[in-house]
Amino acid sequence: MSDACCGDEPRTGEEAQEHEPETLWQVGEIRFATVAALLLLAGYGAGWAGAPDLVGLVLKAAALAGAGWTFVPGTLRRLAKGGIGVGTLMTIAAIGAVLLGEVGEAAMLAVLYTIAEGLEEYSVARTRRGLRALLNLVPDQATVVREGVQRTVDPAELVVGDTLVVRPGERLATDGRVSSGHTSVDTSAITGESVPVEVGPGNEVFAGSINGTGVLEVAVTSTAADNSLARIVAIVEAEQSRKGAGQRLADRVARPLVPGVMVAAALIAVVGSLFGDPLTWIERALVVLVAASPCALAISVPVTVVAAIGAAAKHGSLVKGGAALEAMGRIRTVALDKTGTLTRNRPTVVGTVPAPGNTRERVLAVAAALEERSEHPLARAVLDAAPAPDRAEAVEAVTGAGLTGTLHGRAVRLGRPGWIAAGPLAGDVERMQRGGATVVLVEDGGDLVGAIAVRDELRPEAADVVSALRGAGYRVVMLTGDNRATAAALAGQAGIDPADVHAELRPEDKSRIVGELRGHGPVAMVGDGVNDAPALATADLGVAMGAMGTDVAIETADVALMGEDLRHLPRVLAHARRSRAIMWQSVGLSLAIIIGLMPLALFGVLGLAAVVLVHEVAEVVVIGNGIRAGRTRDLGLLSGSATPAREGERTPG
Repeated sequence: MSDACCGDEPRTGEEAQEHEPETLWQVGEIRFATVAALLLLAGYGAGWAGAPDLVGLVLKAAALAGAGWTFVPGTLRRLAKGGIGVGTLMTIAAIGAVLLGEVGEAAMLAVLYTIAEGLEEYSVARTRRGLRALLNLVPDQATVVREGVQRTVDPAELVVGDTLVVRPGERLATDGRVSSGHTSVDTSAITGESVPVEVGPGNEVFAGSINGTGVLEVAVTSTAADNSLARIVAIVEAEQSRKGAGQRLADRVARPLVPGVMVAAALIAVVGSLFGDPLTWIERALVVLVAASPCALAISVPVTVVAAIGAAAKHGSLVKGGAALEAMGRIRTVALDKTGTLTRNRPTVVGTVPAPGNTRERVLAVAAALEERSEHPLARAVLDAAPAPDRAEAVEAVTGAGLTGTLHGRAVRLGRPGWIAAGPLAGDVERMQRGGATVVLVEDGGDLVGAIAVRDELRPEAADVVSALRGAGYRVVMLTGDNRATAAALAGQAGIDPADVHAELRPEDKSRIVGELRGHGPVAMVGDGVNDAPALATADLGVAMGAMGTDVAIETADVALMGEDLRHLPRVLAHARRSRAIMWQSVGLSLAIIIGLMPLALFGVLGLAAVVLVHEVAEVVVIGNGIRAGRTRDLGLLSGSATPAREGERTPG
C-alpha cells in the first residue's frame, strides 16, 4: 500500500504473507468497521427512538473509537517520525468534527475510511494469493528412488541428485533432468504453452508440469525451495515494490497535497473567521480537508499493478514490478534478437547437395564421422541427420576452417568454402548462402563429396508474431551477430522490413543501436538474456525468452517469457497496454474527485458526511477498477488488432 494512503507502517513481505487474509472477514479493518457501523446505527437509532441524548452520544463515540483505532495510532506514530499522510488528514478532520459537536459525522468518516482501507488490503492480498497459488502446482508427495527402493516423500525433503519417478498424469515435484523415459509434458500451467512438449533423456523438466503417458525417471536439479516455481513467486513478490511512473505520479501528487491541503484549510478557517461566522468557516475548512484527501489516488496504481502482474504470471510472463508494467504500456519499437528469439537456436540440416558421382547419404556419413565428437554448434545438426556414423580417427580442428581426420584409411575434411574448393558446386553453395544457410563442404580422399547447408530455422510462430506486432502499430527491428545474408533471409521469412535488419553486431553494437532507436520512442529489447545483456539493460524494457531455468535472463530483464512460445510477447504487451489504461483511468478519477469536491465543500454545498461518503465510494470504485487488470479472459493469443497507446493517450480499459 502507498505510504500516502496508509496511516500505519507498511508490513514487510514476510509479515504481509503471515497475516494475509483469505476472506474479507479476516481483514481486521473490516471487522472493526462492522462493529463500529453497528454502534453508529445504534446511536442514530437511539435518537430516533427517543432515548436520552447521552445514550446516542456514547454509542457514536464508541463507534468513532472502534473505527479510529485502525488508523489513528499508526498516524500518530508516523507523525512522530515526520510522516504526513491521508491518515493525518482523516485524524484531524475527525478531531475537528468532534470539537464542532458532530460526533456522528466524525464516526461515519472513520467507519467509511476504515472500510476503504480494509477493502484495499483484501484486494492486494487476493491478487498476491493468486500469484502464490502457483506453488500449489507442486504435488503433496513425490516418489523417489533411494538405495534401490522407491519411497514416497514430501517434496520439501528432495535433495539435488535424487531420482524422481514420475508416473503418467502426475505433476513434477521439482525441477530436474530426464534420465530415462520418453513422454509429452504439459507445461501450460507454468509457461502458458498449450501444446505439450516432448521430452526424453537429457531434457530439462520443471516443477508443476504434468507428465503425459510415459513413465519418467528424473534427476533432481533443484530443491523444492529453489525450483522454478519458487523462484518465480519470490522474484515477483520482491519486485512488486518497484514503482512505475504511474505510482511515482500518485506519490508525487499525494505527498505535497497533504500538507498543502492542511495549509489551505488553515487559511480558509482564519480568513473566513475574520469576515464571517468562525464556526461555519472552521467547519468548512474541515470539510475541505477531507474532500482533498488523496487516498483513492494513492491506492489506484498499486492495486492495478499487483493485479496485472499476477495475471501476467498465470499466462507465462514474469513482469518484474510496476516499472516494467508501466514501461510496457509505452513501448513503440520492439527489437528482436535472432538466435534463440526469432529462431529456435537449434540448427538443422536444410539441404544436402552431393557432388557428381556421390550420394546424399555418403555426404552426411563422412561429415558425421568427423563431427561425431565435435563440440561445434553445427555438429548436432549434422549428427541428427546421420544418427549412427562411423567414427573418424585422428580428428583435428583447424581454427576458422574446419576439421580433418582419417576414415577407413583415407584423409577426410569438412570445412568452409574457400578452405575446401567448391568446384562444380559453387553455384549451389552461393544459392544456399543467399537462403540464409551456413554451408560446409565435405572432402574424402582429396575428392569433393558434397555440400551441406545448416540453418537455425525460424520458430513456427515467428511470422505470425511479427505480423501481429506490426499490425498493432509497433516497429519491429532485428538485431543479430549473424552474417547479413542469413539475417536478410530469415528477416524476409519473418516479415521484417529489410531496412530494420541490423546484422554482424557485437553485444556493444546491439546496445548502441537500441540507444539510437530510443530516440524515436520507447524500445523493448527481446533476447536470451546472456549475450544480449547490454542491449536488455539499455532498452526501456528488457524481455528475456525462455526464462524457465535461465537465471541470467530473469536477473537481467524486466520481463521474462517463461516458455519458448514467442506468442507470449504480443500477449503480454496487449495486457500491459490495457493495464496501463486502467491505471490512468483510476488516477484520473481520483484527481477529478478531489478537484470536484473541494469547491463544493468550500461553499457549503456538501457537508462533512456527504463529502466522506462520496470520497470513500470513489475509493471502492478505484479498487474495483484496479482489480479488473487481474482478469485474464482478455489476454488473446495474438493481440494484433489493438494499437499501442501513445504518450499521454488514454485508451478504454
